[in-house]
Amino acid sequence: MPRSTLEEALAANGVLCRETCAGVLDDLLREKLIVAEDDGAMFRRTESGRLALAGPLDLTLYTRAGCHLCDEMKTALRPLVAEYGARLAEVDVDGDQELHATFGNDVPVLFLGARKVAKHRLDAAQIRRQLQMACRR
Repeated sequence: MPRSTLEEALAANGVLCRETCAGVLDDLLREKLIVAEDDGAMFRRTESGRLALAGPLDLTLYTRAGCHLCDEMKTALRPLVAEYGARLAEVDVDGDQELHATFGNDVPVLFLGARKVAKHRLDAAQIRRQLQMACRR
């Protein structure tokens, strides 16, 4: 999305002035929640930015193809996702250089909202408790 469009969206209805919007965008860039595309005129949200906006019932599973532990965790998560109406996003760490550098071969990793809740193996009882707590909020 172009910077001018982002600034206009943030300033819609006069809620924020253009200078404030520019500052917000600069903060998002500095915190690496968004990054500029190659030409510098367009921006995209990073994985950290997506996680920062994750809701209390948003599960993110960092995985890779051919990983038996990843497959086991996905299978164990399915009934919990259905039971609590959670949303599961699977992210292939090999599809992004930054994620590959972050996780390497250390997958699967599960986040609930923006918080890491499991690595390698899933404790279904623990995740169930965390989902129950998230439903109460």
